Amino acid sequence: MATRPYWKGYLKLSLVTCAVTLSPAVTSSAKVRFHTLNRKTGDRIASRYVDAVSGKIVKDADQTKGYERAEDDYVILEDDDLDAVQLESTRTIDIGEFVPSDAVEWVYYDSPYFVVPADEVGEEAFSVIREAMAQSDVVGISRLVLGNRERAVMLQPWDAGIILWTLRFGDEVRDETDYFKEVPDDKPDAKLLKMVERLVASRTVPWSESMVRDPVQDRLLDIIKSKKPKKSKTAPPADTPAPQAASNVIDLMSALKKSLEEKGKDKPKR
Repeated sequence: MATRPYWKGYLKLSLVTCAVTLSPAVTSSAKVRFHTLNRKTGDRIASRYVDAVSGKIVKDADQTKGYERAEDDYVILEDDDLDAVQLESTRTIDIGEFVPSDAVEWVYYDSPYFVVPADEVGEEAFSVIREAMAQSDVVGISRLVLGNRERAVMLQPWDAGIILWTLRFGDEVRDETDYFKEVPDDKPDAKLLKMVERLVASRTVPWSESMVRDPVQDRLLDIIKSKKPKKSKTAPPADTPAPQAASNVIDLMSALKKSLEEKGKDKPKR
């Protein structure tokens, strides 16, 4: 069952725009989660931020972000400082440039999201952008604010929709040569290689989701089911209704013609 969209906004390519939604392509909601309890009372233990020196609880209004430039020497950053470096628009995925589909190494891939049209009005514009990328064998590169953090993102045509991958920044990816430089690259013995190839062939089977099943999760669920609950659980609060998606009426053909006429004027955004 499809879940409620995580993000609503617009997908933009030059003058072609359509309303879209983002939904996480993966979930951890089915995983067993534990709370820290008071063994004597069975009640949950609440965590609080405390001053490291005085040991007193710090109120939310007094909490702020700081960067440690030296030992015990912090630069305090206010909300205005953080807002100044964010994207101007947090609700538009503006595709500024494209790269070959195999140009982005998998190690940069972070979290995937399903991108779909938010309404019928934008379906044609969405499908044109998706098919153009698929036919050209390219992926789109853009930036987006998710979870109060600006991310580089990659848009990849996938089936009837688009998958948006948040990308790790360059300083987050380590250089593989630091680790592989000591590995010898000599060619293996031909007879040994042939034997291993036969072994690989004998164990090659079709892909199945059972290969990534979590046996620990299954065993934990069995243990939890075998234990009797000590008290009834309160019902979770009802979900608040999702806001209505904004429609964006466009003349697709006019927008495309105007975009092509202005070719060369737009500079790729980074």
